[in-house]
Amino acid sequence: MKIYTRTGDSGTTGLFGGPRVAKDDSRIEAYGTVDELNASLGVIRAAIDLQTQQPCDESVQGGLSALDAKIVQVQHELFSIGAELASPHPDQFDLRVIGQPHIQRMEEWIDTAERDLPPLKQFILPGGSMVASQIHYSRAVCRRAERRVISLADAVQSETPISDSVIIYLNRLSDWLFVASRWVNQIATVPEQIWEKP
Repeated sequence: MKIYTRTGDSGTTGLFGGPRVAKDDSRIEAYGTVDELNASLGVIRAAIDLQTQQPCDESVQGGLSALDAKIVQVQHELFSIGAELASPHPDQFDLRVIGQPHIQRMEEWIDTAERDLPPLKQFILPGGSMVASQIHYSRAVCRRAERRVISLADAVQSETPISDSVIIYLNRLSDWLFVASRWVNQIATVPEQIWEKP
């Protein structure tokens, strides 16, 4: 398969099972930001790999390995979301695969991680260990992806609507990433930086 086709040189791209649109179309913005989120999760996995190569407690290593497996699962799901968003006719191509079971599993991950964390009573600054910091960054990208998908949903209301499950999933994902960043800092014994009003 050839990587360059020259078909996008005029600033347009083809949708899956649909017409060509401008590369800054709201649909392209939505699935492009989901792709960016997926790539940022890959950077987390690379940071986890580096961390687990360092001498560390077995429970930390096991915890990070379990986190890595969850992130891979999310990456596969985000790829499916990208495919759904890339088509103006996702039902025609059976592209709607993310639903309530995925959202419920994400909520279970959040609940499990929160049981190990002290209650959050103040705002915290993004940061801490390298892995936690990258998770915080992915959380911010996830929030942007959610905004882009909501903009797309508003733009295509009268056509094929965007699945509510996609929006809810991205919302839960950003919540899980926030909790995961706190959890990683805790197992790495890195204290959270409390926000101080200037």
